[in-house]
Amino acid sequence: MDKIAALKQKAEAALKGGGDKRIADQHKKGKLTARERLQLLLDEGSFEEIGKLVTHRSRDFGMENEVYLGDGVVTGYGTVNGRLTYVFSQDFTVFGGSLSETHAEKIVKIMDLAIQNGAPVIGLNDSGGARIQEGVVSLGGYADIFYRNVKSSGVIPQLSAIMGPCAGGAVYSPAITDFILMVENTSYMFVTGPNVVKTVTHENVTSEQLGGAHTHASKSGVTHFACANELECIENIKKLLSYMPQNCEEDAPVYAYEAVDESRTALNNIIPANPNQPYDIKEVIAEVADADSFLEVHKEYAENIVVGFARIGGRSIGVVANQPSYLAGVLDINSSKKGARFVRFCDAFNIPLLVLVDVPGFLPGTDQEWNGIIINGAKLLYALSEATVPKITVITRKAYGGAYDVMNSKHIGADLNYAWPTAEIAVMGAKGAAEIIFKKEISSAADPDAKLKEKEAEYIEKFANPYGAAARGFIDEVIMPEETRSKLIKGFKMLEHKVVKMPKRKHGNIPL
Repeated sequence: MDKIAALKQKAEAALKGGGDKRIADQHKKGKLTARERLQLLLDEGSFEEIGKLVTHRSRDFGMENEVYLGDGVVTGYGTVNGRLTYVFSQDFTVFGGSLSETHAEKIVKIMDLAIQNGAPVIGLNDSGGARIQEGVVSLGGYADIFYRNVKSSGVIPQLSAIMGPCAGGAVYSPAITDFILMVENTSYMFVTGPNVVKTVTHENVTSEQLGGAHTHASKSGVTHFACANELECIENIKKLLSYMPQNCEEDAPVYAYEAVDESRTALNNIIPANPNQPYDIKEVIAEVADADSFLEVHKEYAENIVVGFARIGGRSIGVVANQPSYLAGVLDINSSKKGARFVRFCDAFNIPLLVLVDVPGFLPGTDQEWNGIIINGAKLLYALSEATVPKITVITRKAYGGAYDVMNSKHIGADLNYAWPTAEIAVMGAKGAAEIIFKKEISSAADPDAKLKEKEAEYIEKFANPYGAAARGFIDEVIMPEETRSKLIKGFKMLEHKVVKMPKRKHGNIPL
């Protein structure tokens, strides 16, 4: 907070007329400058700038006398919590942060260094888009960056923070990176702005409504974090990095952890007696993970599935969990895409996966079918089948139908599968199953309702429990909920040196 106070003092001085007007204007908008952002992100004294004296080459269209060192982007490297990190920070006070040929070359140089040296790259985006005065060379600059984004994907972590405008072609670089963070009320992303939208579709919409942080956090899922201000955004970047390795050939940092009593008796009472009553899966995550270690990703999007990073026994873990308190935890198009993307990131960077299952199936309806629930649901199935990192599943309650298979079942490569005694593993719910299997018997009974309840109880007795699956080896152990954390610590420890040799191929063909 001392740094923020100092930055505010500088802003106040500028507003009184003694400082740089461009910086004062930036502060008036509630935004920090490019260098102030880097100052907060990187460890004190660690930043080494590259390309500080670069200037733009184009001198056309009134730019003859407008020359600024650095050409609208600050690039270099430093450390975040002692770990090497490459950074670029666009400077909106210079030509609106617009991307020129040399601006792009500076970013490309940083990205090349990052991939060669196996360290994350962080982009702080604040740009009006391509520099119109430079024509095709600025467009070529974007493509050069996109190409590096793709080459780096799955090799080094790539994080994008949207600190201001990000429009047109500029949006595609963040879209290729692993995580996007946006700042509420001061940042936006869209391919075409409000004016074009109004001209083409006659819709009146503001920049914030069209592509603001809340819009992309809750409606489109484009951004993973919507932050209240730039300080929160930068702190979230630091947190995210703490769960990740430097590159795909390393493991995430392991934090010191002292073993104590790992039983969590609160979990014994978390499942309601009524199987149709919801509960919050985040309470389960909080109990099985190290204290205050869970960092949720995509919090406001597709809330029927919860994904995020946590630590268990000091080790970084990716969590994927159905959320019974939202749409009963069903899988639908958005939740399947959200889960698949997160699983693939964890697998790319050697982060083990914990899957918590309470799923009644896939969401039915014409909207889901016509918009491709088949191909989108297959994305999560593909991602978990493809993942070779340690994978542990805990079934807390319902695991019905195809969703049982998809949610990291033994059949698609899970290493350890546990179930609580409350687990129900079946093709469908007891009532629906009884109505189908015993249809004739029920309809011909003197009291159809009584017969239905009788057959429902019969189905529950046979299938709505974890013991049939355990007898077949599909469940490794039926455990008491309070034992879950202890089992997970031991399980992930046992699996830490897991090696899987895959068939030689260029790459798989995930259903996109």
